[in-house]
Amino acid sequence: MKEPKTDHKAVGKPVSASATVLATLVEPSQTNPMGNIHGGTIMKLADQAGAAAAIRHAGRICVTASIDSLDFLNPVHVGDLVTLKSSVNYVHRTSMEVGVRIEAENMMTGAVKHVASAYLIFVALDESCRPVPIAPVIPQTEAEQLRYRQGQLRYKQRQENRAQHRALLEAQRTP
Repeated sequence: MKEPKTDHKAVGKPVSASATVLATLVEPSQTNPMGNIHGGTIMKLADQAGAAAAIRHAGRICVTASIDSLDFLNPVHVGDLVTLKSSVNYVHRTSMEVGVRIEAENMMTGAVKHVASAYLIFVALDESCRPVPIAPVIPQTEAEQLRYRQGQLRYKQRQENRAQHRALLEAQRTP
């Protein structure tokens, strides 16, 4: 399928231009009987934080194409302040990988712990809901450059996985 033309300029943007911080207090309605936040609530917050970074970077509506991974490391409790830090790691033509780091702060003690990390893939859309090219991301710090290289490797791995999946489906269709 041919890529639609766009007037969006492909001038690169630094990672810092899209970095987003989202913070919210954990309420009892968001938790299980043990007082820990539901994993789905963390997923929703990660998607919102990731979308904010993606839209900032692309300057247009972006939709979630996939959640590449979401790893839970520690529980989050009622009354904790959950902070999600998101930024664009890697950009391909119309898609981008956004990393989200989720931390929880015990508001009484000030103790902060890393509770989850996620990689989400977003696609930028035009007014007709078609994928459009987006500006490249420019990693500036050593950490950003490392995340860029790792994002690039994950992109290639996702491509290989899709190709293997397509080949498997095709093999199942042929007698």
